[in-house]
Amino acid sequence: MPFPLSLPQTFTERLRADNPAIGMWVSSGSPVAAEIAASAGFHWVLIDAEHSPYSLETVTALLRATDAYDATRVVRLPVNDTVLIKQYLDLGAQNLMIPMVDSAEEAEQAVRAMHYPPRGVRGVGSALARSSRWNGVPDYLTTAAETVNLIVQIESAQAVENARDIVSVDGVDAVFIGPSDLAASMGFIGQQTHPDVLAAVDKAMRAAIDAGVPVGVNAFNQDQARAYLDQGAEFVLVGADVQLLASGARSLADTFLN
Repeated sequence: MPFPLSLPQTFTERLRADNPAIGMWVSSGSPVAAEIAASAGFHWVLIDAEHSPYSLETVTALLRATDAYDATRVVRLPVNDTVLIKQYLDLGAQNLMIPMVDSAEEAEQAVRAMHYPPRGVRGVGSALARSSRWNGVPDYLTTAAETVNLIVQIESAQAVENARDIVSVDGVDAVFIGPSDLAASMGFIGQQTHPDVLAAVDKAMRAAIDAGVPVGVNAFNQDQARAYLDQGAEFVLVGADVQLLASGARSLADTFLN
């Protein structure tokens, strides 16, 4: 008799259980680092394939390395691409973050890629894929929509202006604001806490909150992260594996060598 299989909770299910949800990045590509992050007590981890040298095989390895832990995994794609979304879903990534979504039309494109027909255009290959555990998950094709989440990123001045339209798209489960790219698009590169940038972040957050859509923000500065939480952010990223290793290594070297 086959062993009954079920899939982990989605990101929005995590938010209903733990709000706010505190997370960290996994940018090294190391399964060891990913496992340490997932076992550290964070509510969620971001497996980042946008700014890290990740292949599909890398993402699969990181998902497997963190399967045993309670942290919910979100995987960020490098681009809003229908083919890539299909591949990431099939390899077992349930919660996808799509960067640089500047309009409702781009959000709708991502929604269609997330779902099987007739709602969307996701290719049907679950019998061959880890997403259904190779047909080990009962009724996967008819229940897949309940097992996946779409998080879109608002991280440009254009996206902020279109925020109310973006968050109104049916199928957008959450939005994540990226102050670094937002600052750059506004002419304030490297100035994530410039007053105009903070005002733009607040505008995007208000749009999501008013629409009842969970909103998160990236903030490695702990005081700024707390300020975003006070403003209504439901999830934040507060650090990264490579950042913690770099800062810790430099601090230790400085202690003994200077």
